[in-house]
Amino acid sequence: MPNELTVPNEVSLDLQHRAAMTAAGVIDRSTLGKVTVTGRDRAAFLQGMLSNDVKALQPGQGCPAAFLDAHGKVVSLLSVYVLEDRILLELPAGSTDTFLQVIDKFLISEKAYFEAADDVYAILAVQGPEAERMLASLSGSTLDAAPYSHQEVEIAGAPVRIARHRLAVTPGFHCWTAVTHAEALGKALREAGAVPVGALALETLRIEAGIPAYGRDVDDAVILPETRLDAFVSFTKGCYIGQETVARVKYRGHINRGLSGMVLEGDRVPAHGDAITAEDKEVGRVTSAVRSITLGKPIALGYIRREYFAAGSAVTIVTGGSPVPARVAELPFVKPA
Repeated sequence: MPNELTVPNEVSLDLQHRAAMTAAGVIDRSTLGKVTVTGRDRAAFLQGMLSNDVKALQPGQGCPAAFLDAHGKVVSLLSVYVLEDRILLELPAGSTDTFLQVIDKFLISEKAYFEAADDVYAILAVQGPEAERMLASLSGSTLDAAPYSHQEVEIAGAPVRIARHRLAVTPGFHCWTAVTHAEALGKALREAGAVPVGALALETLRIEAGIPAYGRDVDDAVILPETRLDAFVSFTKGCYIGQETVARVKYRGHINRGLSGMVLEGDRVPAHGDAITAEDKEVGRVTSAVRSITLGKPIALGYIRREYFAAGSAVTIVTGGSPVPARVAELPFVKPA
């Protein structure tokens, strides 16, 4: 992390959280995987690989998407940004090499060229109600309002691609820039008033917003419909890997379990993998949990059986060998002010 984004000791967790919820926080997201895709067949090839409608995107537009296996299980969650001459992919941290190895198996004669860009770009996120005003002021540009829209601007004397991408319930942006410019960009954002936000505050914001993380809440053991990430799917685009499972659930069946939110009584924060029970039987497992700063209570994400999807359903989370009463909650847990 560049020195300019190190969270000073005096910037408490509460202050970091407050900045992202009421003003603007800056977060180093440079560990995310990054891939550039070039070649004349790049959009058509990705259209057959990913769950969302990549081919419909125009330069400056983007979307979230999932890469599935043939059974509809989630290999990766990613963001897609279409440019005039290439497509940028944003992947879970540490997954670039694996993604490239898997995708290469599907390439036959298509003119689509995938290249790792982890060491080329840094990504700084700006999150909060003041994020758009701050970035517009620094760049002298009006930012497109569509989710995942993106545009290249200049900040602190260098090119920066600003993509609308939120990490909490408040508005947010991912700023792609050359690694060599990351420190200057971070300095410009801090001088404009953005407060550095660290990993624990970001995790709290993420869970409060009900945003699942790949590797914790989503992995290749779950099928995409179980994640309940409807925005990641196009049901009109045509064939892609895993589509049969996704379509069958949509039109001819239902999921038996799904990612849900729970608010716990007391102060104990459950651990990943803790059992969720109801009526003396296990009905799910916790995937992420944290003490909500906004609610002042422990909250958790986890997969539970469909019989308990309704908000207010009573469940018990067994953590540290002890039962803790909880209730299913609508997501997101908190609403922006």
